[in-house]
Amino acid sequence: MGLCPSPFFFVPEPGTMTASKNHARLTELEQEVSHWRARGDLPRLTEAWRQIQALEPGNVAAAVQLGQLSAHAGRWTEAAEHFRHAASLEPSQALHWVNLALAQRELGRADDEEASLFKALTANPYELRALAMRAALFERQGRTHEAAQAHQAVVAVAASSPSALPRDLQAAVEHATRRCEQHQNELAGHLDDSLSQALSGLRGESAERMRFMLDLLLGRRRRFESQPMRLFVPQLPAIEFFDRAHFPWLDTFESHAAAIREEFMAVWQTHQAGFSPYITYGADQPVAQWAQLNQNPDWSAFHLIKDGLVVGDNAARCPRTLAAIAATPQPDQPGRTPVAMYSLLKPRTHIPAHVGASNARLVVHLPLVVPKGCRFRVGSQTREWQVGRAWVFDDTIEHEAWNDSDELRAVLIFDTWHPMLSPDERRFITEMNGALNRFSKDLATGYGA
Repeated sequence: MGLCPSPFFFVPEPGTMTASKNHARLTELEQEVSHWRARGDLPRLTEAWRQIQALEPGNVAAAVQLGQLSAHAGRWTEAAEHFRHAASLEPSQALHWVNLALAQRELGRADDEEASLFKALTANPYELRALAMRAALFERQGRTHEAAQAHQAVVAVAASSPSALPRDLQAAVEHATRRCEQHQNELAGHLDDSLSQALSGLRGESAERMRFMLDLLLGRRRRFESQPMRLFVPQLPAIEFFDRAHFPWLDTFESHAAAIREEFMAVWQTHQAGFSPYITYGADQPVAQWAQLNQNPDWSAFHLIKDGLVVGDNAARCPRTLAAIAATPQPDQPGRTPVAMYSLLKPRTHIPAHVGASNARLVVHLPLVVPKGCRFRVGSQTREWQVGRAWVFDDTIEHEAWNDSDELRAVLIFDTWHPMLSPDERRFITEMNGALNRFSKDLATGYGA
């Protein structure tokens, strides 16, 4: 006889009782559990588990089984209390929180359910049942764009699963896939309508490039070029380090290097509290290659412009740096770019290989403090920074950095429009960014450098 009202519930393996002074009685009760389970006698099975819990309040199996039995009987408040107890005993076991969230769902406690799912995903960000439940919760609540992002996480984690999924999870993944496709189609319709006039004003290669870009963003065409995380502009060459001739303003900018370095040193000596870890994933998010650097000040930033907005207090300390950056072609994508920061890499720190968000803009490095033993790779080229000598690179090409010295490395980082984009194309990208923001603020994600 089945005791589990949902295949999502987690049941500990048999024989999980711990040794105690009541060992003999616990052994007898465990035998009773096996007997009454085999006979399908739920009242006596429940009583046996209650006696086990009375003798051993820290018995996880008892808490989970009593929660199961209460749920089977429709006593969801009681079930939630048992599952909460199990989670308190083993908070790192994600599926205890899933059990609790399921009970809270049945009780209509959406806020509590969301909190339990957060704890499940904090324990294991790849727990597919918790991801599927969170997507379903957001969908029930009409949180369309959050649900779409949650469904995307379900599809991504399922794709990386090394083994076949249980039938209930297969259904959840299929549903998530359909919802992702639906959301993408809605976004496509929105952008097509929003940008039709802007597209009609473009001619020749510019029109074709922008249409290609939209099709790539929306998944209507495939690309086989660089690897941006977010937005790809087709038919731009993937260049690792750009020739300085593309940037006639670079010499003038470098003439301010001493003043910029002076402002950085003043900030570093007097306002170190303004520096924060550059990688800041939440506890419930998969961090992949960023596990070592997540929330870690070994790679930190003093943000001057972040996601298109000037960071007032920080910028006020560095007026000459801001003035020099303002004289460059800054990308105009509110909520995303421009960005500018002093980037610090502490001794013996490695930034793992990664790619940026869009090749619509490039990244500029102006080295300020560079001890021996620091290097930077973009694609197939590895270079050493030289203080005061800037370079421009395409960060959608895989890149990484090392500080193998015993001293601090500091670089000013900011972004600039790709020089091969025409003024019309830049205006179109700005317009497209506005359309994306109008579709949903949740859709907008800041560009890293």
